[in-house]
Amino acid sequence: MSGASVLYDVPGPKAKARNRIYTVVGSLAVLALIGFVALRLYQAGEFEPEKWNIFNNAGVRTGIRDGVLTTLGVFAVAAVLSLTLGVLLAVARLSEHKPLRWLATGFIELFRAVPLLITIYAVWVLLLTNRDTFGLTGHQPQFWALVIGLTLYNGAVQAEVLRAGINAVPKGQREAAYALGLRKTQVMMTVLIPQAVRAMLPTIISQLVVTLKDTSLGYIITFEELLYSGRLMASNIIVNGDAVYVPVIIVIGAIYVAMCLGLTALAHWIERRGRRARTGIGIVETGDVANAGALAGATTAGGAADTPN
Repeated sequence: MSGASVLYDVPGPKAKARNRIYTVVGSLAVLALIGFVALRLYQAGEFEPEKWNIFNNAGVRTGIRDGVLTTLGVFAVAAVLSLTLGVLLAVARLSEHKPLRWLATGFIELFRAVPLLITIYAVWVLLLTNRDTFGLTGHQPQFWALVIGLTLYNGAVQAEVLRAGINAVPKGQREAAYALGLRKTQVMMTVLIPQAVRAMLPTIISQLVVTLKDTSLGYIITFEELLYSGRLMASNIIVNGDAVYVPVIIVIGAIYVAMCLGLTALAHWIERRGRRARTGIGIVETGDVANAGALAGATTAGGAADTPN
């Protein structure tokens, strides 16, 4: 039986040559498009030094820095809460109790189906209406509306990711854990979830990258994250009679790309560390087993000889 995948045929010499041609033509087309856009921006005066000199202003740099810190703060809180909610929902959906399983399934399907922007806006209106009841001041309604919206949506998605990882763990490990006398909670928390997280780590990190990018939706509810700060700067700074939208968009976009690449690099580092970690039970050689048996026999004999009658 060949080692080729059933769903993928290994390309032959002609197919490989054709793929190379397509790759070269596609790359040239993309480069031509980028060059055309850059040329049009240059002709429109978007690359004039005066427009890019705004980033040497201390106020502009401070605004960008505050926007980045606010974005990372929202992401950190939403990431922790969404992962926690995802674990709880995944465990509940795999529960043997039908009411709990139905409740978790309904919650997951609801918040996966509702657009994230609608969820954020609905929570924002709720918090604004009951600002005094919840004791919220300043920009706290916007902050918590964004965090709660991101948590509900991404928690539902992470729950499905973790559920798939748990179901992928071989059943023999679960049966062995039960045979050792572990309770259901212990089996889930010490055997199934750690292996599910390790197996689904790339998907979990990918969803966290989505969470980071979705923080830009705070712009809709006037929360001063990175995108909103950039919009304020672009509309209020005038250079040579024009707003500096293009330079600000390029810089803000580059910052988002850098943050996502940094998170992805962190995920790859964690994954490599996990692969290098020495986990599991090592295999004992036949000679070691014989020596261990002889040593155990000698110890038993010696112990019996030393034991007083």
